[in-house]
Amino acid sequence: MPNPKTPEVWLRGPLPDMPPLLQPVAHALLQAREELTAAMRDFPPTLLNERPAGVASVGFHLQHLSGVLDRLFTYARAEALSEAQLAALAAENPPLAVEADTVAQLVARFSRQVDQALTQLRATPEITLTEPRGVGRAQIPSTLIGLLVHAAEHTTRHLGQLLVTARVVRSSQQ
Repeated sequence: MPNPKTPEVWLRGPLPDMPPLLQPVAHALLQAREELTAAMRDFPPTLLNERPAGVASVGFHLQHLSGVLDRLFTYARAEALSEAQLAALAAENPPLAVEADTVAQLVARFSRQVDQALTQLRATPEITLTEPRGVGRAQIPSTLIGLLVHAAEHTTRHLGQLLVTARVVRSSQQ
């Protein structure tokens, strides 16, 4: 976990050049990155595909965290998913091929995705936040702010699930 003496990201003040209405989204993504990085430090790659009580594996959550941010921010730009994004979505399903550096690679991928999301948030004019956006192939109606807030919420939900699953599978190895 992050240093207990360091306040959570949202309590550290506004982020430079971040639109005020998007600060909470940015704070949530940065908090998720800090917590994920700390939790995955020294996480055994051999446990990535473990599914205690049938829940989603840590490996699934690690892949999904990056993938869903990428997809939701694509929809926020009013773009369709690319073939590469659709292939990445299909690849999120376990089991994950595991190598010694798999955990570090997946954490780094999520960190890069957060950086890309922050860049997009900084470039988002607040006046556009209520513009309509379509989600998925069915183009389910949402708004730009709806997509961005959901991206933060979805990220924190999966992070929480990952943290619990990681703790359970680690404790079963002791």
